[in-house]
Amino acid sequence: MNRFPLWKNTIVVLSVVLGLFYTLPNFFGEVPAVQVSPLRATLRADTALMERVEAGLKKANITANGVFLDPTSVKARFSDTDIQIKAKDLLQAELGDDYIVALNLLPASPRWLAAIGALPMYLGLDLRGGVHFLLQVDMKAALAKKAETFSSDIRNSLRDRRIQYAGVAREGQAITVRFRDRAMREKAFDELTRAMPDLELRATDEANEYRILATLRPDAQRRTQDFALQQNITTLRNRVNELGVAEPIIQQQGSDRVVVQLPGVQDTAKAKDILGRTATLEVRMVDDENSNNPTVMQAALAGQLPFNTEVYVERGGSPILVRKQVVLTGDRINDAQPGFDSQTGEPAVHISLDGAGARIFQQVTRENVGKRMAILLFEKGKGEVVTAPVIRQEIGGGRVQISGRMNTQEAHDVALLLRAGALAAPMEIIEERTVGPSLGAENIRIGFQSTWYGFGAIAVFMVAYYVLFGLISIIALAANVLFLVALLSLLQATLTLPGMAGIALTIGMAIDANVLINERIREELRAGNTPQAAITAGYERAWGTILDSNITTLIAGVALFAFGSGPVKGFAVVLCLGILTSIFSAVVVSRAMVNYYYGSRRRLDRVSIGQVWKPAQAKR
Repeated sequence: MNRFPLWKNTIVVLSVVLGLFYTLPNFFGEVPAVQVSPLRATLRADTALMERVEAGLKKANITANGVFLDPTSVKARFSDTDIQIKAKDLLQAELGDDYIVALNLLPASPRWLAAIGALPMYLGLDLRGGVHFLLQVDMKAALAKKAETFSSDIRNSLRDRRIQYAGVAREGQAITVRFRDRAMREKAFDELTRAMPDLELRATDEANEYRILATLRPDAQRRTQDFALQQNITTLRNRVNELGVAEPIIQQQGSDRVVVQLPGVQDTAKAKDILGRTATLEVRMVDDENSNNPTVMQAALAGQLPFNTEVYVERGGSPILVRKQVVLTGDRINDAQPGFDSQTGEPAVHISLDGAGARIFQQVTRENVGKRMAILLFEKGKGEVVTAPVIRQEIGGGRVQISGRMNTQEAHDVALLLRAGALAAPMEIIEERTVGPSLGAENIRIGFQSTWYGFGAIAVFMVAYYVLFGLISIIALAANVLFLVALLSLLQATLTLPGMAGIALTIGMAIDANVLINERIREELRAGNTPQAAITAGYERAWGTILDSNITTLIAGVALFAFGSGPVKGFAVVLCLGILTSIFSAVVVSRAMVNYYYGSRRRLDRVSIGQVWKPAQAKR
């Protein structure tokens, strides 16, 4: 007789029950919410913050459908977007600039489901609405920045080794070091070869001057470009986290492009502004001697710059000459917070430097008391001197303040950009698409309709052709969809339109295994086997064919995942998971139902599997 042991039946029942629990959250949808996150590193998201949020909402007579605390923020749900926006404005005014108050969308599923880890699948941009950006990294600027760093390192290295040189200049990605005699050049050549293996050095002679021409080696250029791309991706993730966006997609596309998708974003203009800005900080010394000389300054504005200087404009509009050598960069920033100048009361940005940055800043201020130091802010390739104060005394402790003709909002945005990290190279938005929530809802409706229509057509055919076994196959197919959605929810996968196409394809492919099993059982019945023996032989002999066909498809799915990107990977994930769940549902779940219905019968004369045509006997 065909019977499963108790442990197999238990596995099937538990699988179905768990599948129901983890699929259920996807039917509750999402509700508008407000997310409150601490802006300062010294602040925490705790019960005190949650109580402040609740008190502020209650004071303004705004009803929330729930306020709860997670490890990084406090979130409050609301019944509609109008109340959500009103609550956002109120909380931002109530909590001040110490907290980020962002619009968000949260699952509407009950808390008890979330307590057991049952969360809905994330919805991609094409299903939820939001904004899509394609950004291109300026690799030439990344290499030029690296060359500028090396030029500063060359100066420091030669100075430390007491090697005399006439000057160091950078032209594009090449660095030229000039010497007055050959002996010093040879000594410098040996030192730079030892200290900077990433540079390719070449000695040249010109007139009475001896030179070393340094360029980045090809492997160092590739590393620099890869680092710039990965650093920019990390910085973009930090900026998106500051915006409070849930389930963002930030990934590399090609060798110099980054795709940023922000599903559910409602303030697209703000997202574009933050992502598109490339704020980096540099600290340089002011060329006081030439800046105070009207003749030199006039010539500089006409393009005749003094050696090793650049001209910038202060926020007041007056030009200033700044030395090219960078004393400190934004890479040394640990934290940046908006605030106010204690003396003037103007909006300011308070910066905390790391250990190395604090030591450099202390040394520079100690050696340049009485001179001016320029703090430059670069955005979209354009530099501006935010402030150029006179160094009155040595400054230790790693605390720096930026102030000068900025409003509160600008101070807030600059602090956000500096805190999130500097971009290793400038980026430009070359493509922008916005998908509205209504279009996303339409895509979901069409996707579900196509899936249900396909499922219904298969159900009609299977029941008409295989009768009871066809009905069992359809129930197993429904279990397959249940398991697939539960797995995607458990893995917190992002469902997109290609993913929905993968689910529809899985339904069509999964029924093949049941067709093979049913036809095998029919063949055994035609051969004269008893129904019980036919059921056993049908499942056992179909297993090898089912496994072979699914493994070949699984190999194709793994290849799609390994070599594809974006939507292709999403399709591959659904396809691979669908293959695994279809094998389990077709072979194990369907047989458990067949065994339950037929297995306990001692005498079984026939099974409901449609018409079994026996071959006609040949006449003698």
